[in-house]
Amino acid sequence: MEKCKISIVVPVYNAEAYLEKSIGSLLNQTYQNLEIILVNDGSKDESGRICDKLATQDSRIRVIHKENEGVTSTWTKGALEATGEYLNFMDSDDWVEPCMIEEMQAKLTGTCREIITCDYVIEKEEKGKKYSWQGLAPGEYTGEQLKEKVRYHILGEENRCITFSRCMKLYSRELVVNNLQFCDRDVRMGDDSLMVIPAVLDCERIVVLDHKAYYHYRYVETSIVHGYDREMFHNMQLLKAATARIVEEKYLPEEKEIMKRKVEQEYIHMLLLVLKNEARGNPSSYRKNIRQICKLPQTRQAVKENPVMVKEASNKLLYAVLKHPNHFMISLLRLAMILYYA
Repeated sequence: MEKCKISIVVPVYNAEAYLEKSIGSLLNQTYQNLEIILVNDGSKDESGRICDKLATQDSRIRVIHKENEGVTSTWTKGALEATGEYLNFMDSDDWVEPCMIEEMQAKLTGTCREIITCDYVIEKEEKGKKYSWQGLAPGEYTGEQLKEKVRYHILGEENRCITFSRCMKLYSRELVVNNLQFCDRDVRMGDDSLMVIPAVLDCERIVVLDHKAYYHYRYVETSIVHGYDREMFHNMQLLKAATARIVEEKYLPEEKEIMKRKVEQEYIHMLLLVLKNEARGNPSSYRKNIRQICKLPQTRQAVKENPVMVKEASNKLLYAVLKHPNHFMISLLRLAMILYYA
């Protein structure tokens, strides 16, 4: 299709150490018809001033300053302000390869609701990098193939068919804007999924680039995703409820029974993250908290009625603890977390 305008939304909060490299990677894109929207979420460091400086250097940059309200309100603000026909997102501590947008744009048809996605690299400052591939094989998915490969497999599986991150994707604008209604500002982890899942369910065409890891995700130990979060269990209750609402609104009546079970299986995977969070980051009360979470009636019922398949060694151990939260298993999990993150 013709070279359409693409808006790239970057939520910014206290990112002064990384911001110039991140935005520089957007300014260096070989695809030029861009609108770069930097949304400063009340940063307390020099991020706001860096954004303003960058905007004076390139007319494609727009800066929005707002009070601190959290990452969801920040990127949704940018999406609503965007004027491009297609939207892309990048976090302010990440960066992308120069050809990413051009190669994504080349796969667009402009005739339907579509998503183009690439793979990514997890960048750990002291532990090197790890390539991460989309669960879907490279190629184009439409019609029955989209239904069979994506619609019925987007929830409840260990290896996702498509990552729930809002980043490393190019979306038809309406897929994002029309599904912001599902986003919940109170959900602090996994919040991207509340836009990505309904957007994927509404799209008519998905293209997975052929093993092109163009997005670089910076692994920051102190970020909310990787640090200890004492509210994670509560967060996952909210995330499960919001996911159930998406299923209720996006699936046909004859599909809902199986997809409601998929929501419960997805919740099991959420609980594995909760146990991991407690075991690796809460040395004072991890044993008590894990036992309490695992022995809740709703947890026992979910585990009993909705078994899941896990293949990764770490998930096998977490799942075993979820089913058998005894002293030995919890201690083994704690030791494994200490050794892995040492």
